[in-house]
Amino acid sequence: MTKVTLKKHEGRTISSGGLWVFDNEIDHIDSTYENGDIVKVVSFKDDFLGYGYINDNSKIRIRLLSRNLEEIIDKEFFKKRIMEAWNYRKDVVDTKCCRVVFSDSDRLPGLIIDKFNDILVFEIDTLGMDIGKELLLEVTLEVFKEDNTDIKGVYERSDARVRTLEGLNKVNGYLYGQFDTVFEIEENGVKFNVDVANGQKTGHFLDQKDNHLAIRRLCKDKVVLDCCTHTGGFALSAAKLAKKVTGIDASKLAIEQAIINSKLNNYDNTEFIVADIFDYLKQMQDEDKKFDVVILDPPAFTKSKNSLKNASKGYKEINYHAMKIIKPGGFLITCSCSEYMNKELFNKIILSSANDAHKRLKLVESRSQSADHPIVLGNNVSEYLKCLIFQVNDR
Repeated sequence: MTKVTLKKHEGRTISSGGLWVFDNEIDHIDSTYENGDIVKVVSFKDDFLGYGYINDNSKIRIRLLSRNLEEIIDKEFFKKRIMEAWNYRKDVVDTKCCRVVFSDSDRLPGLIIDKFNDILVFEIDTLGMDIGKELLLEVTLEVFKEDNTDIKGVYERSDARVRTLEGLNKVNGYLYGQFDTVFEIEENGVKFNVDVANGQKTGHFLDQKDNHLAIRRLCKDKVVLDCCTHTGGFALSAAKLAKKVTGIDASKLAIEQAIINSKLNNYDNTEFIVADIFDYLKQMQDEDKKFDVVILDPPAFTKSKNSLKNASKGYKEINYHAMKIIKPGGFLITCSCSEYMNKELFNKIILSSANDAHKRLKLVESRSQSADHPIVLGNNVSEYLKCLIFQVNDR
């Protein structure tokens, strides 16, 4: 097996729980290899750090799979990993619809598996996992069969932009079985149509499902604005108890789907509008329109450290304008789904927005992603979702 030696003083992030080796951390590689091969990673002092797969096309040169010197990376290894991930979900969440495998958090970097009723959706983002796709499918189906959990079909949504950074083409299609790729699921008593072939990511944002439920009690008999509603996740959960809910999104397709989802639930207290979030918030402020609850769940404004400054300005602006249209004593639910926007920085941005808006914020709750998207201590990228709930008052 090829041995990769890190530079002096490198490897400390791995020792504390990280799984990535960047190209600039490598001192030398002792033999030839092919991209996707399993390699052995050691420190400058030749201390064993782990086994992982290597790819010269990526700045993340090696992604670790195991820290156990005696472990063999074979079929049983991957079956054990997926079984561990599934057993964890069975302990902590309702598994009817959930994330079964969450990449690095389940020590399977580059692999995501979501479950919607009896359909699985695979998202494979790295070369190392792509090479083993057939094996991963085989062992995953074995795990569910042995658990007496019926799986009707598997669809692949490996079409994220990050694949191009790994030297991979985008892939979208059936892996197992034939089925209608648009079907109905239920989340916290709310019905949704999921399109696993054409919807965003794997078809539905499962990471916010607990937050969708958590805000519902604040919306009872209230007038609610849900910004970046997508297919209506927060809006339709709020509509269970709210007086009126308005959902906005820049995507016409998303709004059309949100309207369909609202009709699925026989709601008569919702409206959905195609609009830019910045323009709409400014318009509401100009019209002096007020809401009891405003929800901000924008797409990630930054997907790299290089754009963090501009992203911070974007988050500050939307939160400022949102606070301006909330009635005194009303509530702001504000989210960020970027791993580069850490909790400390996000809190600073919200405070700065409140100061500029002359508002006083009372923190009701600080939340994160649902438990089927586990956060692993020492692996900072696993904690990406921030969901802060504030009561907003004038100073």
